[in-house]
Amino acid sequence: MSLTTIELSKKSEADLVALVITNRQELLDLRFSHSTGALENSARLGQVKRDIARIKTALNKRQAAASATKVTTS
Repeated sequence: MSLTTIELSKKSEADLVALVITNRQELLDLRFSHSTGALENSARLGQVKRDIARIKTALNKRQAAASATKVTTS
């Protein structure tokens, strides 16, 4: 399931954190499957890594925006 930036912007911060945790667990499972030779779709490893990066980027943008508003209002 590849997520777009628009889909990520609609989710809450708690949902994004939960998605990161879920995707990290999936990545761990995929790595184990790959090392044992049981992984059929090795491209899924890259997809999950990119999804994690997209989610973390969305989280960082929100945190940066929150920091910027605190600085300008203080």
